[in-house]
Amino acid sequence: MRKQHLGLALAAGLAASPPLGAKAQEITLAVGGAFTSMDPHFFDLSPNHALTWHVFDRLVHPDPDMRPSPGLATGWKAVDERTWEFRLRQGVTFHDGTPFTADDVVFTFARAPNVPNSPTSMGQYIRPVTRLEVVDPHTIRLHTAEPIPLIPQMMMSFSVIGRKQGEGMSTADYNSGKAAIGTGPYRLASFTLGDRAVFTRNPAYWGAKQPWERVTYRMITNDSARVAAMQSGDVDAIDAVPTRDVARLERDPKLNVASRPGLRLIYLYVDASRPQSPHVTDKAGNPLPANPLRDVRVRQALSMAINREGLRRQIMEGFSRPTGQAMPQGGMGYDPAIPVPAYDPESAKRLLAEAGYPDGFAITLHGPNDRYVNDDAICQAIAQMWTRIGVKTAVQTSPASVFFTAGGVRDEHSISLTGWSTSTGEPDTHLSLMLATPDPARGRGTRSRPSHYSNPDLDRLVDRALTTIDQEAREKLYVEAIRWGFQKELAVIPIHHQVNIWAMRKGLTYTPTLSEQTRAMEFAPAK
Repeated sequence: MRKQHLGLALAAGLAASPPLGAKAQEITLAVGGAFTSMDPHFFDLSPNHALTWHVFDRLVHPDPDMRPSPGLATGWKAVDERTWEFRLRQGVTFHDGTPFTADDVVFTFARAPNVPNSPTSMGQYIRPVTRLEVVDPHTIRLHTAEPIPLIPQMMMSFSVIGRKQGEGMSTADYNSGKAAIGTGPYRLASFTLGDRAVFTRNPAYWGAKQPWERVTYRMITNDSARVAAMQSGDVDAIDAVPTRDVARLERDPKLNVASRPGLRLIYLYVDASRPQSPHVTDKAGNPLPANPLRDVRVRQALSMAINREGLRRQIMEGFSRPTGQAMPQGGMGYDPAIPVPAYDPESAKRLLAEAGYPDGFAITLHGPNDRYVNDDAICQAIAQMWTRIGVKTAVQTSPASVFFTAGGVRDEHSISLTGWSTSTGEPDTHLSLMLATPDPARGRGTRSRPSHYSNPDLDRLVDRALTTIDQEAREKLYVEAIRWGFQKELAVIPIHHQVNIWAMRKGLTYTPTLSEQTRAMEFAPAK
């Protein structure tokens, strides 16, 4: 992709910034996730959220364990089952000096789900709110049509923008820097699409003073190039450390490595509903009369044929947690009674025969090759495992930008490897986006990973879970839905949870979180 220089020395952002100090007050980070915009609402994508959070703040902050904590809102309460009240922080200003008020929240709610050409809308976090009531400039009430227990968690998921700064502005205006004026800890100095952003410290930030006067946030999606930049000292820290390089980096006396199991589920979405599927044929390449993926026995066979422990050892170098469910151990909705699916190729062959495919069939497994840890290698390994049970498997991987457009927007895939990480700390979006019947008006189903799976009984269970205020009762419903969709029906085929890995130069400290997002706010000089 041709690089476009889209922002230079934004006057509003730099005018009040102090002169750059010593090198110790600067940090350069390199991330593996491909961010695509400075518009905080353009694409519900983790790399974009990590990037834009430097500039745009949120009503509620997740703590390192993904629990809600105060942000632009100092507190919140459920007035009744259908009304949440948020008390907004006073004295907060945007980077241009404009005071932050409840009207900016109203403007954000109107814009966020309606950004033109958005690959994946922020609507799932906004649509449950049917009406906003401004009680006073620093108190706002969110009214919903039904009980929505996760409103505070949803407020962790998107950034607040200002009416004055954002009215009439397009995504291009955010990318150019014209509209990139928030209340966050840093100001945008420049943004080069496909390359980097440069931030300067916001001296008027309401929160703790940031240690970095200048942050260079680089996108280096190639694993080898990112590691080389770390070892050469070209950058101060990297994320998404390739598992094959961890031991070598740990031996480097100039570097430290940090890791933590995360929320990111790596799974296969399956075309489980369409009568014919575009990349499923007989072994000679001829169309089949019916889509075999509609048969749960076929989905079970494909799952049984995957050696998850082998992937952990051989592909992930030990940095994954094989799973048969949505959440990692310790997460809300995790069920210790759900086992990791056993590797059983002989039983897989028997299930294929029972389903009417004793000689198997042919399929193409799609996936990205630059989005998740070892994504291409995982696809290649799974293809070999499936071929051994008679399912002749071709692999077609591509850069994330191509993969998500073809598989999501154009819906061209039959089965694909992808990933999902909840932004609420609960498995609500696993249920609403992976298991529920697609219903865009309600934010159910997803354009980026369409499985076409639909089960009205499971839909009713999902509805109950997502409207149950009592936390203990809600978790029981989560578990029931996960058992149904992830274990019994295999609406999706879970593989493992990623372990997040960072490397940094000596002299830095880092606080790993359950989220995989990498931001300057989590780094500090060692004391």
